[in-house]
Amino acid sequence: MNKPDPKDFLPHIAYDSVVFGFSGDQLKILLMEYHNTGWFALPGGFVKIDEALDNAVQRGLRERTGLDEVYLEQFHTFGSMERVKPEVMKKIFKARNQDVSDDYWMLDRFISVAYYALIDYEKVEPKKDMLSDSIGWYAIDQIPELIFDHNFIVEKALEHLRTHLDQKLLSVNLLPERFTMKELQTVYEAILGESLNRANFQRKMLGLGILERHEKLFSGGSHKAPYLYCFKGK
Repeated sequence: MNKPDPKDFLPHIAYDSVVFGFSGDQLKILLMEYHNTGWFALPGGFVKIDEALDNAVQRGLRERTGLDEVYLEQFHTFGSMERVKPEVMKKIFKARNQDVSDDYWMLDRFISVAYYALIDYEKVEPKKDMLSDSIGWYAIDQIPELIFDHNFIVEKALEHLRTHLDQKLLSVNLLPERFTMKELQTVYEAILGESLNRANFQRKMLGLGILERHEKLFSGGSHKAPYLYCFKGK
């Protein structure tokens, strides 16, 4: 596969995406492994000359997940000198039997605009890109060492997600359209990394005024069947 042409992209600007998915009991993120290196990285990419930044990120996620409608939020810009490691990129290309010159554009310093995405885990069919060997889901507490500053990017994304969990209703994209209170609590616990008191959690969520209650979820005729909920306006 041909190397990206510098004439097609904005110089020195990249994006990285922290893609969160919920597997029913665990919060996971999508990671790529570069060909023949054992190195892991976040899905990322570059912005085309005639393309808006948000559209570039959406395009990259569509190529990696097959999904068009993805919740995306820009949360930080990263520009530390840790990102300047041309020898890493040269090794990645060499592992693909592609030699690049010392002045090749992808070896330059890049400032990265970071986004996090919330993905319906069941609908994703991860697709690797031209430089990666594989792409897959990893539990948030079992993330391997990532290249550049990507581990720090994940930490910042998780911090932002936790801080704004109530205000932005982020968990809506990690749940089915209608869900039980227990399912909602499980998502919160997975994201926050801690156990929550059931009664206190239910009181808090109902008090926020963001949930609409529906019929009970009957299974086996139990008189203790839980109510189903959805987020208002969704």
